[in-house]
Amino acid sequence: MRIGVIGCGTIASAVVRGIAGDGHSITVSERSSTHANELAESYENVRIGDNQAVVDASDVIFLGLIAELAPDVLGALQFREDQRLISFMAAATLEQADAMVRPARVVALMMPFPGISNGGTPIMVQGDTELVGQLFGARNSIFPLKDGTEMAAYLCAQAVLSPVARLISDAAGWLGERISDKEQGEAFLRELVVSNLSETESAALIEALNTPGGFNQRLRLHMEASGMDEALRVGLNRLE
Repeated sequence: MRIGVIGCGTIASAVVRGIAGDGHSITVSERSSTHANELAESYENVRIGDNQAVVDASDVIFLGLIAELAPDVLGALQFREDQRLISFMAAATLEQADAMVRPARVVALMMPFPGISNGGTPIMVQGDTELVGQLFGARNSIFPLKDGTEMAAYLCAQAVLSPVARLISDAAGWLGERISDKEQGEAFLRELVVSNLSETESAALIEALNTPGGFNQRLRLHMEASGMDEALRVGLNRLE
């Protein structure tokens, strides 16, 4: 495909890296010069242009802009009726993004994570899941959402990623004070969590680790008694 990227920040750059080897012709905007230059230097099929050059060279366009800046940026551009756009803007609904690019259409709202650069990551999608699947489905898991209400709920719930990473970081720090190889300790904890949750539902894993008096049970009960579950629910409700 002929793909363009407007707003080539950290996430959009990771998206490009995830598909750069698939034979597409990719044009990225010069707005984020550091990421754009790195991509152009790394891949022969990636070139840099101004925003209108990106539009002119592309049939499918990714929007990686900050939602508050998008109306001014996109309002200055001339889109074609046959163009399809995929928005990464969490703060703009599918309908809001679509209104900014007429006569082109925003056909999907997609929320990628940094891991998309290597594949193996979940992708939340509202809208044209077929197009997103063609681009990213071979190496990632597509999670179709029926409407904006579901997308909003998923966006709140996915915020658990940062607290989980903090939990692993803190546990790794505690472990690192007691072992000879701190980096190995953190690598062990990351793989421990990823490998066990990737194929097992969380409730089933909790039950499997619920041996009376076992280390896992004792730490979980301590953290629950300290208000872990209530803090999570309050935090998610506030995001909502």
